[in-house]
Amino acid sequence: MSVLAAYDVIARLLRLTASGPCEEMADLFAKDAVFEFPFQLPGMSQGEQDRETFRAHLRAGARLQRFESVDDIEIHRTTDPETVIAEYRLRGRVTATGKQFTSQVVMVARVRDGLITWSRNYSNPLDSVIALDMVDDLVAGLAAGT
Repeated sequence: MSVLAAYDVIARLLRLTASGPCEEMADLFAKDAVFEFPFQLPGMSQGEQDRETFRAHLRAGARLQRFESVDDIEIHRTTDPETVIAEYRLRGRVTATGKQFTSQVVMVARVRDGLITWSRNYSNPLDSVIALDMVDDLVAGLAAGT
C-alpha cells in the first residue's frame, strides 16, 4: 500500500468531516499527533496531544453536534511537501436543539508517512457559542474576568 501524499490525506479528512464528527477521523492522525486550536475562548483547551485524546474529543463532539457538509474547500500545497493549508466551510446542526451552524475554518497540517502529525486549526469560537446558545454564559464569564 502506498503512502498518501499530504494533499490526499487532508482531502480524505475533509470527506470524513462532512458527515462527522466520527472516530474514523482520528485514524488519519499519528499516535503522537499534536493538535492546536489557538483561537479558543478563555478557559478552553488550546491543544490536545495524541490521537486517542482526539478520538475522545470526536466522540464527545458527536453527542453535541452533527456535521452536514464541508464545502468551499481550497487545499493549498506549500513548498514543504509534508505541509498543506486547507480552507473550508463546515455546516452542521446542534443535536439537542436542531439549530444550524456554519463555521469557516483554516487548518495548517503536516503529514508524514500518510498520517497527520500536527495540525493547527483556526476558526471563530463565537460560532460555537452562538450555536450552543451559550452567549449569556460567555458574557457572564467575561464580566467575572474568567
